[in-house]
Amino acid sequence: MGRAFVYVILGGGVAAGYAALEFTRRGVSEGELCIISEEPVAPYERPALSKGFLLPEDPARLPSFHTCVGANDEKLTPKWYKEHGIELVLGTRVKSVDVRRKTLLSSTGETISYKFLIIATGARALKLEEFGVEGSDAENVCYLRDLSDANRLATAIQSSANGNAVVIGGGYIGMECAASLVINKINVTMVFPEAHCMARLFTPKIASLYEDYYRAKGVEFIKGTVLTSFEFDSDKKVTAVNLKNGNHLPADLVVVGIGIRPNTSLFEGQLTIEKGGIKVNSKMQSSDSSVYAIGDVATFPVKLFGEMRRLEHVDSARKSARHAVSAIMEPEKTGEFDYLPFFYSRVFAFSWQFYGDPVGEVVHFGEFEEGKTFGAYWIKKGHLVGSFLEGGTKEEYDTISKATQLKPAVTDLEELGRVGLGFAETVVSQHIVPEASRVVMVEKPLHVWHAATGVLVAASVAVFAFWYGRRRRRW
Repeated sequence: MGRAFVYVILGGGVAAGYAALEFTRRGVSEGELCIISEEPVAPYERPALSKGFLLPEDPARLPSFHTCVGANDEKLTPKWYKEHGIELVLGTRVKSVDVRRKTLLSSTGETISYKFLIIATGARALKLEEFGVEGSDAENVCYLRDLSDANRLATAIQSSANGNAVVIGGGYIGMECAASLVINKINVTMVFPEAHCMARLFTPKIASLYEDYYRAKGVEFIKGTVLTSFEFDSDKKVTAVNLKNGNHLPADLVVVGIGIRPNTSLFEGQLTIEKGGIKVNSKMQSSDSSVYAIGDVATFPVKLFGEMRRLEHVDSARKSARHAVSAIMEPEKTGEFDYLPFFYSRVFAFSWQFYGDPVGEVVHFGEFEEGKTFGAYWIKKGHLVGSFLEGGTKEEYDTISKATQLKPAVTDLEELGRVGLGFAETVVSQHIVPEASRVVMVEKPLHVWHAATGVLVAASVAVFAFWYGRRRRRW
């Protein structure tokens, strides 16, 4: 028993939904596309699971957060897929893939063949058992990676009102879930081995402000240690958490967010694996020309850094999905995937965005107070490579994004801290290369020389203006 499709998307997460929409916009025919997912529901926006889904009042529920509403686009309900002739094979696990023969074998014994395969298998949550701690199967120990996890956590929250929750991990899941638990009137203690929260991105100064706000909301932090064991009651429910530093914490609920691992096992030995993910080129194409990878599972060249990266964020999943479909459907019209890494979060009254790479020297700016706008720049080898902004407007976030993409030179770090957001605004307002680039792309070759000349003139004016502006400020 078997079926054949031109295009198969393996995985039903965020990336799959955005790829499906892009396929329809590029003219996929009815019956050509199939999505295979272990989950029983059509692709949805995973960020909703740690935010709106956990609210005590009017919580988000499907179909409200099916893709692609996260990008203010169409909502792809099961009805939408049917109307567009896209086959949804849900609640189905693929147990093996034969890349050479271009076939997949499901756990039910069905063989599905393809001409092009897009791997959108994402990643799975790391389990405590992988670190020698037993107890993940207890009903009040929760992870958060998919809708099933979210439903389990929401149920546990309802039965833990005014109780004690221990959050293991200080990253995205830990911070966002802790905020949701507080809103649900649960006492929260966060435990993580790092010196401060969001250690992969936040500087100590940035982290300090958020931690102080969380403490004001009643959250306690225990840093520099890890979970070693649980204590259980006769019903196998966790009643307490034991830490390596000797602390003993009562617990009605435990939320674990200790990282993820890409789902690459089906392709090991068949495709090139690098940095934990499936290695692809700038068109999201793997070492096999008929196979593409997108989202969390893909390791791709980040042009801005000049190196291969695997990025774990919804924005990368959305954009890599669109690019891969473009490369498959219109390869001659698709250039390199020139992606600017982007991360964001919203907790309590805070909302921040980060662009680029958090490496090099850090320069903070703005007023580090609740309700104020503040941020930081990361400078490496004399150039801006990363930008963080809290409390900005849409226009300000757009500005730091563009400035980071341009990688402007920075020679005076003290001046940069004083100017703050104004530096990014100056860089963007004086840099007209993107506009000139659009002129270069027109069909008539004659414009290329004029555009290049314009860029040189504009660059000279920009350099002079920035130098002159700095001199005037010093006067």
